[in-house]
Amino acid sequence: MWGSIRTLLLGMLPALGGIAVAVLLGDHWSAAIIAMIGGAGGAALGYFDYRRSAPLNIPEPTLADRAKLTPAALLNGIDEPMLLIEQGRVALANEAARALLGDHILAQDVRLAVRHPGAAARLADPSDGPPVELVGLGARERVWEMSVRQVAPGLRLVRLADRSTVRAAELMRVDFVANASHELRTPLATIIGFTETLEDAGDDAALRNRFLGIMAAEARRMQRLVDDLMSLSRIEAEKHRAPADLVVLATLVDEAITVVQSTDPTAAARIELDIIDELPPAAGDRTQLLQLHHNLISNALKYGRADGTVRITLDLDGEMLRLRIADEGDGIAPEHIPRLTERFYRVDPSRSRGIGGTGLGLSIVKHIVERHRGRLDISSEAGVGTTVTVLLPPANPV
Repeated sequence: MWGSIRTLLLGMLPALGGIAVAVLLGDHWSAAIIAMIGGAGGAALGYFDYRRSAPLNIPEPTLADRAKLTPAALLNGIDEPMLLIEQGRVALANEAARALLGDHILAQDVRLAVRHPGAAARLADPSDGPPVELVGLGARERVWEMSVRQVAPGLRLVRLADRSTVRAAELMRVDFVANASHELRTPLATIIGFTETLEDAGDDAALRNRFLGIMAAEARRMQRLVDDLMSLSRIEAEKHRAPADLVVLATLVDEAITVVQSTDPTAAARIELDIIDELPPAAGDRTQLLQLHHNLISNALKYGRADGTVRITLDLDGEMLRLRIADEGDGIAPEHIPRLTERFYRVDPSRSRGIGGTGLGLSIVKHIVERHRGRLDISSEAGVGTTVTVLLPPANPV
């Protein structure tokens, strides 16, 4: 700014000097006039330079300007359903509310707009009471929390917060605890019962040995259940941390078969391998991927026919590593397939327990696949068998 003022003053000096010379000498008025015009031009340039460099004083938007935003625009900026109620009728409804309740709710009685028994009493109460829970609004499984607040005389704001995910997680936790307790209670009851029986068995060695064998089997069943629960807990705790070890899947197939053979000596004779050479390694957690292979191979051997073949294929599907395990068994009905990865879900509970299953094997597989950013697919045909396919990203895409 000071540079511009200096230019203004310097532009005026020739004009003043020219006038002074003309006055002193009494002549050369033409030179004085020329000097004056030049000085005026310089002054004008200096003035314009000053105006150009001066900051533009554009006022900031005031609170009053911001207040000119319409209530409808403000409500539409909120993702949750919101209703503005005037004298008991819907004056405004944002897009989320109209999507949930319908476009017809505008100007409608709010008790008709929000058709739910739990909402009617809360909307009829003029006070700002606690939120109420609405189950089944919009869809049977949806859970909403409705709160009502007075924002001005005659105006009330209704907010609907979706709590479906929170409720589903809570129900899942309750079911999990109930199922885990049931799974542990059964073998515990068996052990306690046989312990009491042994107290009265006397010196009958055969009876004592039979009961001890049953008790040991039930104790091992509990141990497997606890081990699977701990594995599932560890996998879930690490699900947001991507694994980065280099893992050769073909090696894991061999190791898993060796582990299975330790409890089922006929396993190797029933397995057919089809593994292509020079597959890239996977980026993964070696321990978890070994557990994945073991669970899937073990399931195929257990649920397939005793004289059936288990085919294990390891190849590529585009850029993804593909593990496919197919058994020759009774197959699984289509209605069961979407639920196979749920915790403790069993198609045939008595058969599963009879062969030592905990009901957590495929749930563990699903969580391992998710942690490794892969995909899991289960297909089955009655009387033919079941095929489980796992796609995993390689460490270096091919």
